[in-house]
Amino acid sequence: MILKELLEGCGVVNASLPAEREITHVAYDSRKVDRGSLFVAIKGEKYDGHDFISEAIKKGAKAVVGERDVKTMESTYIRVKDSRKALACITHNFYRMPSEHLTLIGITGTNGKTTTTYILKSILECWGKGVGLIGTINYMIKKRTYPAPHTTPESLEFHGLLREMLLSGCTHVISEVSSHALKQHRVDGAVFKVAVFTNLSRDHLDFHKTMENYFRAKERLFRELLDKDGTSVINLDDPYGKRLMVEIGSASGERDSGDGRILTYGLEKETDIEAREIYMSSEGIKFKISFRGRTHDISSPLMGLPNVYNIMSAVGASISMGIPWQAILDGIRKTGDVRGRFEKVDLGQGFICIIDYAHTEDALERLILTARELIKDLPSSIQPRVITVFGCGGDRDRGKRARMGAVATGLSDFVILTSDNPRSEEPSDIIQEIEGGAVKSNYIKEPDRREAIKRAVGLACEKDIILIAGKGHEDYQEIKGIRYPFNDREILEEVIKNKLRIQKSNENSGCMEVRK
Repeated sequence: MILKELLEGCGVVNASLPAEREITHVAYDSRKVDRGSLFVAIKGEKYDGHDFISEAIKKGAKAVVGERDVKTMESTYIRVKDSRKALACITHNFYRMPSEHLTLIGITGTNGKTTTTYILKSILECWGKGVGLIGTINYMIKKRTYPAPHTTPESLEFHGLLREMLLSGCTHVISEVSSHALKQHRVDGAVFKVAVFTNLSRDHLDFHKTMENYFRAKERLFRELLDKDGTSVINLDDPYGKRLMVEIGSASGERDSGDGRILTYGLEKETDIEAREIYMSSEGIKFKISFRGRTHDISSPLMGLPNVYNIMSAVGASISMGIPWQAILDGIRKTGDVRGRFEKVDLGQGFICIIDYAHTEDALERLILTARELIKDLPSSIQPRVITVFGCGGDRDRGKRARMGAVATGLSDFVILTSDNPRSEEPSDIIQEIEGGAVKSNYIKEPDRREAIKRAVGLACEKDIILIAGKGHEDYQEIKGIRYPFNDREILEEVIKNKLRIQKSNENSGCMEVRK
């Protein structure tokens, strides 16, 4: 593609052309530049691409885009207002605007994004569509799966994925859209047909600084990136969801134009999509869902109230695309466990073990309350407990640590404070900050996460629930800049098997400590 076509609409301030140069490759990492490349200098969290312009030119870059005044001798230099915005625009053009030929669904919010994408993928497949998925756990092109280094990739990879999905026969793409991606313009240029808002609670304030900034980043999906005829699907039970509905409704002149431009969901009757008569068990959830006078029976193997909301959000997106109700109901029923999202580990141990990605105050609260709901109807003679194992990530929002400590100790019967991904921090320092929020003395500290899981399984008695929170699907633990292999599920299964072996040889050793 010639340079002039690539730069169309991309905020060029000044350029030393010839603009007719042929560009065969776009890169924002100087190590990936080759002859024929256009190098876009963007500022990252650790490095600034402007510092690597000379290296990119030496490697054969035909042109360079940046937002600073830079003198280059051997290459065309194009100055833009914002390099990240320009990168998104350039790659959108380079990959020939793939989102315009796809039904692109964006899902944003603090919690529930990943599970909602999987429910919606199942629904679309039951409708007979070719589906692509971009999310936290992995990227999927129909049945092909790739590891996901980021929830939402940089714009070059994002638009490249959309192009590959289009060429592979996908008609619909579901993407988790993180607040980082929205703030950094990673999905700019893409045309979203449906935008889903799940909820908003404290997270990522190390990056956004304030909840207002966090909300405004999320809002971009609905205000700036949604197609003019697209639909917003909003959780009206969430305070920020109510605010979003009012603000975008005011901007469009009306809350609902009759074609479903804004669809709301929740447990309240003023919503378009309402869930009621909810029945939850360790086998799944059943409830009735109402939409504009019609009621449907929902059955899902997923567990807990958060998944009622996730299902409603997927239903809202489905309705906006005109998907038949039978495909919606079949897709919900066929959605199995999502890795690391209220994922049940059952080896016949007699107590329930759940692995979950909960790493915010709100998510941890929902997780524990869901567990309490599962045991509330058991006979009082059994007195099952909720045992929670969790830590907080290092080099991230420190303000949530004490809050999570308060939630865990306040709602759980017993808590084991441990490491998550300590990164550059000392695990003991992180645990101390979590401990500062404890409202009860019903906890112990075990910095070694493997030992913490082992301790929880050792404590568990019949019908107890163990919650292993924070890492979910992750298969590593990051310590001092190094990622070590670490998988909560693998460790949990190993420890459970060992306990079952001991129980088989000695029935009396099944419960290591008396109930408290």
